[in-house]
Amino acid sequence: EAGLFGRSGAGKTSVVNAIAGIAAPARGVIRINDRVLLDTAHGVSVPPERRRVGYVFQDPLLFPHRDVQANLMYGRNRCPPTERTTDPQLIVELLGLRALLHRRPATLSGGERQRVSIGRALLAQPRILLMDEPLAGLDDARKEEILAYVERLRDDLRIPIVYVSHSVDEIARLADVVVVLSDGRCANVGDVGTVMRTAAGTDVRYGDATGSLVETRVASHDSAHQLTHLAFDGGEFVVPQLEVRVGERVRARILARDVSIATVRPVGISIVNILSAIVTDIRYDGGSSADVDLAVGASALTARVTRRSVNELGLRVGLQVHALAKAVSFEPRRSGEG
Repeated sequence: EAGLFGRSGAGKTSVVNAIAGIAAPARGVIRINDRVLLDTAHGVSVPPERRRVGYVFQDPLLFPHRDVQANLMYGRNRCPPTERTTDPQLIVELLGLRALLHRRPATLSGGERQRVSIGRALLAQPRILLMDEPLAGLDDARKEEILAYVERLRDDLRIPIVYVSHSVDEIARLADVVVVLSDGRCANVGDVGTVMRTAAGTDVRYGDATGSLVETRVASHDSAHQLTHLAFDGGEFVVPQLEVRVGERVRARILARDVSIATVRPVGISIVNILSAIVTDIRYDGGSSADVDLAVGASALTARVTRRSVNELGLRVGLQVHALAKAVSFEPRRSGEG
């Protein structure tokens, strides 16, 4: 899954509108796998209705006079029978819509309407799914509901998704590749773990959401202490027990503000996640803080410390230190079982 990230007005919606064919760029090329949708140099511009692009907007835009089942089937019924490869029952089950099929949109919650909108887009048999700020306007509970369903789609359907958001949390949780847009231009692109550690060279600022992503696997469960051990190249994290199987992939997210640095291994301390690390970079924010990038095996962490700490600890690139992770959040990656 690809994430388009940036401030409001950075150009995120313009990009997905161009992919969908709603907007016509003055120049450029848009290609999905081996199919060219736009090539201005060669006069190619496939009409929107023939692009097979699913689009989920901020507003679900459901037909108010049709029930959920009719809304879901609208796109499928307009698709040639030979291209109807997605099973409606699969989508209904994945999105938890069975109990809603005979209800009208006006009777649904915001989260339920958005799930129907996603289902309608998928049943139009898209080659790619565009999601433009689909959680905007939803409360935290509904956001969590939709995020969980998007994760299931990502892991089970294997349809490429372009997810647009200005939320670091959403992008960090869902995306594998991130494109950072700034003033209509691509300011950064790469794997989510690398891109989300720094805003260098852009007008994007992650603030307290600056952090690191580490792909781990469940090594074991400690039932006696209700803990789970997550192994990765560089060590392991010990976290509150997760309801996931041994061997399952888990994406761990560690905020920079939750990582401390020690030049000698501490003893007599309650923090259990103490990892050997090497300083790879030190970045100053213009104020009293600095972000210190750390290599932990083949993985990376970022610690936010004060300038005073940098000086007093003698931190420099290449110095061997210990990283203390005070808090770790996590998200099961069901596609990587075993």
